[in-house]
Amino acid sequence: MEQANYTVSARKYRPQDWDAVVGQAGITRTLQQAISSNQIAQAYLFCGPRGVGKTTSARIFARAINQFEAGHDEDQAFNVFELDAASNNKVEDIRSIVDQVRIPPQSGKYKVYIIDEVHMLSQAAFNAFLKTLEEPPAHAVFILATTEKHKILPTILSRCQIFDFHRITVDDMVKHLQGIAEKEGVTAEEAALHVVAQKADGALRDALSIFDQLVAFAGRNLTYDVVAEHLHVLDHNTYFSIVDHALAGEVAPALLVLDEIVRRGFDPHHFISGLGAHLRNVLVAKDAATTSLIEGPDDLKKRYAEQAAKCSLVFLIRGLDHVNQADVQYRGSQHQRLLVELTLMQLCSLSEADKKKITSLVPVLADAWRSRRPSESAPLRADAAPPVQAAAAPSSAPAPVPEAPPMRVGGLRKRAVKVVVPDSLVVGTDREQKPEELPPIPDDWRDPVTMESVQQAYNAFAQGLQADQRANLAATLRSAKLELHGETVQLEVINEVQLGQLSDVRPDLLDALRRNLRNGGLELRVNVTERDEPTMKFMTDRDRYDAMAAAQPGLDVLRRRLDLDLR
Repeated sequence: MEQANYTVSARKYRPQDWDAVVGQAGITRTLQQAISSNQIAQAYLFCGPRGVGKTTSARIFARAINQFEAGHDEDQAFNVFELDAASNNKVEDIRSIVDQVRIPPQSGKYKVYIIDEVHMLSQAAFNAFLKTLEEPPAHAVFILATTEKHKILPTILSRCQIFDFHRITVDDMVKHLQGIAEKEGVTAEEAALHVVAQKADGALRDALSIFDQLVAFAGRNLTYDVVAEHLHVLDHNTYFSIVDHALAGEVAPALLVLDEIVRRGFDPHHFISGLGAHLRNVLVAKDAATTSLIEGPDDLKKRYAEQAAKCSLVFLIRGLDHVNQADVQYRGSQHQRLLVELTLMQLCSLSEADKKKITSLVPVLADAWRSRRPSESAPLRADAAPPVQAAAAPSSAPAPVPEAPPMRVGGLRKRAVKVVVPDSLVVGTDREQKPEELPPIPDDWRDPVTMESVQQAYNAFAQGLQADQRANLAATLRSAKLELHGETVQLEVINEVQLGQLSDVRPDLLDALRRNLRNGGLELRVNVTERDEPTMKFMTDRDRYDAMAAAQPGLDVLRRRLDLDLR
């Protein structure tokens, strides 16, 4: 029994009219309008990836401008000429076309020359083609097709109308495959066809070739599991299980899944790339408005949305960051599997870290964004004194009173010896702690002062400035000359800059001296002491020579004898 010759789907279902062209609606509409308005250009350039319909559109266009019917190849045998520039890229091949262009068509209105892979032409062939392409006969139309537009000379590009064919979307490809499967009597799951479309990477011809291969392998029933196994791609269940293990903090099961993947012959880098795509889909599924960004059937989008509800935004973003780092570092790693395993461990640790509010991306305290209850204690600043323990005094007892008077150290008011517990620490509120205002100095403070006691209080103030990281001001205080005249403390500095520095801190310094020495009548004066220092005079070369000649008269005599000039 004789069987009909088998024809691959890419040829059997090759589009014969504009409506059958998949995924290039903008280009086909433009070409149809050009034909209907009789605005046929002399040269066209169809560029784009492989398998997106460049040559097919060129053939349809050639038939349309000559008004030939599809399927009548004998009508266009003498009007449409196709040349593969990959194998006919010499000057002689182009010259033969140039010679044929002069002959008018025997039937139809135009002679159409389709040159595929035109970027393969040699430099000399391009140059021989330029003049004919710029001024062809009225009956000649050139259609150039290429996958690498950047390799074509700018002089060629400027003479063509350029049409950029884009990759065919997964949805358009799935719809086309469903139509072909129905015509062929093949039962195919939508999820299985999505795998085929994604594997084809936007090339419909590749998708049809894969489809033929799957039908030959699995027969007339294409399921998702069969397609995933035959095309050697990881199924979605693998990635869903990995994320579930990560959410549960289960490191060991996640590593066992990775081991099974490697045993099945998959490259760990392929797994990392797929995991990144899965986390991205889960992230965009958190909002119903962005679910359309996921390429897949509706039931798969629903699964993404269900898992997105379990994942926090922080988990997904940090997970994507870890996976992206592993993807970048994979090629250069000496222990590639260990790198992938470490990434899984990090993913499994994210959920637990999120529960404990542990963060490594921003330097904020745990629970920093959560409102505290009145029963919770407010956090202490690093420079704040620790609170007094409750056992130190009964709750009804009054707060301890400082035995020594308050003092200023380094311009910041503090209390000596004992610390009073602020009310905010007792109550547990979050209001900001403001420096406590010191009481005024009593009028009866008139303790005697000596130069030694003034010097000690003065040095303590300068040391406080040093502790407050105001080293420049502390150095200025130490360099100043300190004197005591009765109850007047006098500071002498050497310039106006130091005077300005001490003027800013003068009120705090005077207050600190009065409180430490228990003398409210102290006064403080700051003066600039003029120092007699020799002034430096700028001397020119002539001034230096005159000075040397005055000290050594023979020098000028020597200069005149040698007839030397000064410049």
